[in-house]
Amino acid sequence: MKYLVILGDGMADRPIEAFGEQTPLAFADTPMMDLLASKGEIGMVHTIPDGMSPGSDTANLSVLGYDPRKYYSGRSPLEALSIGVSMKDTDIALRCNLVTLSEEEDAYEARRMIDHSSGEISTGDAAVLLEAVRNEVETEEFRYYTGTSYRHLLIWEHGRRIDLVPPHDILGQNIDGKLPAQPELLKMMKKSYEILSRHPINLERKKQGKNPANSFWFWGAGSRPALSSFKEKMGKTGAMISAVDLLKGIAVGASMKVITVEGADGSLDTNYEGKAQAAVDALTKGGCDFVYVHLEAPDEMGHQGSARRKVQAIENLDQRIIRPIVEGLKECGEEFRMVVLPDHPTPVSIRTHSSDNVPYLLYDSTIEQNHNWKYNEKEAGETGNFIPKGHELIWHLFGKNRIEE
Repeated sequence: MKYLVILGDGMADRPIEAFGEQTPLAFADTPMMDLLASKGEIGMVHTIPDGMSPGSDTANLSVLGYDPRKYYSGRSPLEALSIGVSMKDTDIALRCNLVTLSEEEDAYEARRMIDHSSGEISTGDAAVLLEAVRNEVETEEFRYYTGTSYRHLLIWEHGRRIDLVPPHDILGQNIDGKLPAQPELLKMMKKSYEILSRHPINLERKKQGKNPANSFWFWGAGSRPALSSFKEKMGKTGAMISAVDLLKGIAVGASMKVITVEGADGSLDTNYEGKAQAAVDALTKGGCDFVYVHLEAPDEMGHQGSARRKVQAIENLDQRIIRPIVEGLKECGEEFRMVVLPDHPTPVSIRTHSSDNVPYLLYDSTIEQNHNWKYNEKEAGETGNFIPKGHELIWHLFGKNRIEE
């Protein structure tokens, strides 16, 4: 038996008037997910422990079977693992986003957060911009590392964990009152704006109607993580397929295989087919018992506030990832169990994450059932199936009772 988690990041949402009070998931044309739902089980799962921030870090740890209350040490340290940065126990990692701030104001503090991703800037352009600022501000205490697209890393030697505001939580808002209280961090952010706002890459981006990557934004501070081995914990050999450093870092920390797919970039135009084929190959040829396929696009469209593009991302997940995986495994004669779900909602109405329960779909190729339901938030909630602790979902996938740690 093979096992999969297929995760549409931020896919869950709230009813939208333009969709007849349906969510994007319910409104989207998803024949494959609906077919699997009719032959399987649907329900709701609580992926964010009460009192914890509804981030992709805590939520994906939970879905992968790691209780965030025990294993979570911050988002950025997990990304550091993916980038290959070796952290000391005294280091603090921070996410360094390349963001778009408004430019018409005189004072830095008076600017507004326009775009947390700088128009999903390419990694190549972002690396050039990061280097331009690094040359001016990097010290032995503060060291910068290039990540993917707008997502980069700052290591603060002998730093401390401090509360910092995620940029996607304040889209459209004034940044005054949301800036770091730590003087050195604020100084570097202001310096980054001075350099980046006049950088040739950003001047060209503006000519093309694109958002400039005109400032650093620090958030997600955390200390060195310590995850136990997935194989030892779950008894399965596992692989991660994702374009996002956070998910790759979780996999590295859990000693899982990280599969890199060319053209997979976390955008709406990512290489869907490549991800699907990589999953089938890992399970049929690569010696893996379990594969975690992560798609970032629904979350990004939620942050952008684009309901239509979020629907498109969900439909792409259905037809360009789930369908070829299911068909590929069946053609190979593999028996498999698969869970499809979001990690958390990213409602387009608020353009950030929420802690609401999310719908899950569980399909077993060896025990096909017969129901008349479809996969969406409303119908999943009406079944009465509910998993209150997200980190126990994976045991449900494996068909086992939870094993005490």
